[in-house]
Amino acid sequence: MIKKAVALKYDSNKDIAPKVVAKGAGEVAKKILEVAKEYKVPVVKNSPLLEMLYRIELDNVIPEDLYEIVATIIVYLYSQSENKEGKVSKFG
Repeated sequence: MIKKAVALKYDSNKDIAPKVVAKGAGEVAKKILEVAKEYKVPVVKNSPLLEMLYRIELDNVIPEDLYEIVATIIVYLYSQSENKEGKVSKFG
């Protein structure tokens, strides 16, 4: 199975919703995860969500039907202080 990764970005002051800022498979996915670790960005493993996010074009916001699950994950990550250090979490 080829490893995939998707990176989201959300700035509540200028974005209407989180948007896909990076995605890739294989070596690109590996690099996305390395950069996340380097910058202590939390990583969440959720295969069903990954597959839905992977279909979104770069620089596009997530669709409304994903708002709730993405918001739930963001709240969860903020509540877990150890995840602010780039720790990987399984969610869902």
